[in-house]
Order: sequence, then structure tokens, then C-alpha cells
Amino acid sequence: MLKDDVKQMIDQLPEDCSIEDIQYTLYVRSKIQKGLKDIEEGNVLSTDEVKARMDKWFKK
Repeated sequence: MLKDDVKQMIDQLPEDCSIEDIQYTLYVRSKIQKGLKDIEEGNVLSTDEVKARMDKWFKK
């Protein structure tokens, strides 16, 4: 199934795409899939938690 998805993704890219274009597209797709999996598993932060973390970063 994954192999078919990758083939379809490559087929949707322009004919003159580079290997780097293919690599970048695969990278972005994998990051999106990881994010969606994290959401399904509840591995997310609330807006308040993000703000609190950012406050700590900016105070350093």
C-alpha cells in the first residue's frame, strides 16, 4: 500500500522534478503522517501549554 501511495505521489509531480523535489515531497508527507498519528494518539499540547513553553524559551 505504501509503495502504491509513493508511486501515485511521484506521478503527480511535474515531469521535470528533481530527486531533491521527490525527497522533499516524501519528507513533508512523512511529517504530516506523523503529525496526524500524534493527534490520533492524543500526543498534542494545548494552546496554553505552548504559550507557557514559549514564555520559558524567551526568558532565557
